[in-house]
Amino acid sequence: MRANKLSMVVGFAATALLGTALFVQPVSAGGLKANVFLTQAKIPKGLTEKGLIGFARGNSQRFLRETDDSEVKQRKWKANMVVSFTGPVDDMEFTVLFYDVHDGPRRFVDEMSTMVNKRNEKTYVQPITLARPQFKPNRTLELVVTVKRAEVGRLKFAVQGEEIKRSGEVSFGDDEVGGKKK
Repeated sequence: MRANKLSMVVGFAATALLGTALFVQPVSAGGLKANVFLTQAKIPKGLTEKGLIGFARGNSQRFLRETDDSEVKQRKWKANMVVSFTGPVDDMEFTVLFYDVHDGPRRFVDEMSTMVNKRNEKTYVQPITLARPQFKPNRTLELVVTVKRAEVGRLKFAVQGEEIKRSGEVSFGDDEVGGKKK
């Protein structure tokens, strides 16, 4: 009788362990990671995935230069972001979050969603534009790639540009200081 109870307990324990092993995935199974590169160089057409990653790695920039074709207030930083995941994203999109980290802790600036065309692809090229006044010149930023709200990659970089020049002079008209116009 004791042997019967013992075999039942052992059988139940084995079934429970087997059920747990089948339905609980190890932590490493969801270990998607991403390498992120920013480049302002023109990406050649017709590159293979390996060639694209090599080009992005070789032309990666930590300092983005702003465009200089307009007034200072309308300038922006343009680059191509190359994101290479360790495996397929297995989602309809991934999100890129931009933080200002120049003064220490992260301060959220903007986000950008990238739709995934083919779920089995691992490498994506996305043109990005960081526009003023949301992005400020001569600051250190952090770009964070998330998939299903989990952080999978990050890159610190800086934006370089011309500061808006202010004269330091203030002038008041008659109507601004309480005077009457005649």
